[in-house]
Amino acid sequence: MAIDPVLRLEDVVAGYGPMTILHGVNFDVARGAISTIIGPNGAGKSTVLKVLFGFLKAQRGRVTFDGTDITGWQPRALLAQGICYVPQGRNIFGELSVWHNLEIGCVSAAKGFDVAGTVDSMLQRFPLLQRKAKHQASTLSGGEQKLLEIARGLLLQPKLILIDEPSVGLSPLMVRQLMTILQELRGQGVTILMVEQNARTALEISDFGIVLEGGRTRLRDVASAILVDPRVAKLFLGGQLAEVGDAAT
Repeated sequence: MAIDPVLRLEDVVAGYGPMTILHGVNFDVARGAISTIIGPNGAGKSTVLKVLFGFLKAQRGRVTFDGTDITGWQPRALLAQGICYVPQGRNIFGELSVWHNLEIGCVSAAKGFDVAGTVDSMLQRFPLLQRKAKHQASTLSGGEQKLLEIARGLLLQPKLILIDEPSVGLSPLMVRQLMTILQELRGQGVTILMVEQNARTALEISDFGIVLEGGRTRLRDVASAILVDPRVAKLFLGGQLAEVGDAAT
């Protein structure tokens, strides 16, 4: 499958202490597209994102971004390179206002960066947050808090956003709104790599899907094909993906 890869993982092995979680993950992420990683619990989905953003060191393998080897880089350096990470759960400063949460998102910006102007511009981009700019972040709904996290990640105009389980704890309506926002970001040229347990909803708005099982890439294809692949359905019913092998990148 011919794509313009902005991110490439080659034979990535990683884990926690003596426990190996990733056993040689290989896949490319297409530039300007939404790619979703799916798989059963324990497949290594979130671990992939932690390796990509420097929270976990790869034991073996190589990660390249825009042609640059970023293997083992620290989060601050990756932010400067144009990668941001929205982790699972809620990661906001609840006692601070929405505006001040966004201001904190500019902490790693270069000297002379127009923080106030950038925050105001981001609030205009997210009218829901703009209406609540002076509210304490803890008073926002779960979906609004997730939007705040995404908005904070966008402040430094990243080329690639890594998002881990964005739909956790959200109402179906808020999930649909969030997916619409991700599609809008793609339309603005942002590349998105998402981990999501709500596989069908995520794949329906994605360009590509990546199936992990047992810490290995078992399948990579256009999202529409993965949605109707009987092997994927079998996987989510608790079976094994037979005769698939590691996907070619």
